Amino acid sequence: MVKVSVIVPVYNVEPYLDKCLNGLVNQTLKDIEIIVVNDGATDNSQQIIDRYAKQYDNVISLVKQNGGLSDARNYGIPYATGEYIGFIDSDDFMEYDMFEVLYKKAKEDDSDIVECNLRHTYSDSEDIEIGKEIYDKKEMIMFGRSVVWNKIYKREWLINSKVLFPKGLIYEDVNFFVKLVPFINRYSYVEPAPIHYVQRGSSINNKSSLKTLQILDILNDIVEFYKKNGFYDEYEDALEFLFTRILLCSSFSRIARIPDKKDRKMALAKNYELLKTTFPDYSKNETLKKTKSHQAMFMRTVNDFTYRIYSAIFPLLFRIKGMFSGKKY
Repeated sequence: MVKVSVIVPVYNVEPYLDKCLNGLVNQTLKDIEIIVVNDGATDNSQQIIDRYAKQYDNVISLVKQNGGLSDARNYGIPYATGEYIGFIDSDDFMEYDMFEVLYKKAKEDDSDIVECNLRHTYSDSEDIEIGKEIYDKKEMIMFGRSVVWNKIYKREWLINSKVLFPKGLIYEDVNFFVKLVPFINRYSYVEPAPIHYVQRGSSINNKSSLKTLQILDILNDIVEFYKKNGFYDEYEDALEFLFTRILLCSSFSRIARIPDKKDRKMALAKNYELLKTTFPDYSKNETLKKTKSHQAMFMRTVNDFTYRIYSAIFPLLFRIKGMFSGKKY
């Protein structure tokens, strides 16, 4: 039986793909299958995929029309036959023992999900991100690492949850992870950091544009899912903190970097409006009151008046920072 099925979406990543696939076919864990989904790539990615599929029996090549990262991941899931499923982005790469380490822990604990630490890999440097081990499901929603490519998921459990990635939207990992949390029975961690998250300036996540507003659709979809499945009352406080943290920190920061003033102003208004309409009493959230991080301290200062002040000041600060760093914000 296949132990781990690894799904690799591919779209115009020709310079990175060979290194990614080489890391997968050389995994120390045997009985692994590599499902490569060509999501309508227009470069020479398919030629690279064909070369690996011809040389390695466990490389499965799938080709589909372009539908985006989420659609490609969803497309690959029904083809997976392994006990566990992993997702690797085709511009990242991994140590050769990554899936052996994760699978061994999964079998030891009979885990639904196993998570490892990760490396931010730049052109000239690298740093390791060590995550906090969280076992309380409400804390997972509020503070968990939502990225999917540093984890493996029990296939039967994942399929039974019926959770898929939201098609056509960025920030898909947040949506996927938070929807899975209520179904988790056992979650495990391993200490190593075998996955290299390659930092590219051209990455979607590094662009500041109106696409950032898709986080509002992601969050609305999460709330709708929780209500539809009867989870909302139990996890309302955790979702409230999640909304507050994302909308007042990461989302606010990205939107404040949008170059066009009119677009930026509109997006900042919509960002705060979602928080106020969904969780009007967010400032009374118990976790927000107790958390001592710099982020939480900032969030506690935000109200209708200060949000307008921050919306004017932060874009200016980012532009000044860009002048000194040489980066465009």
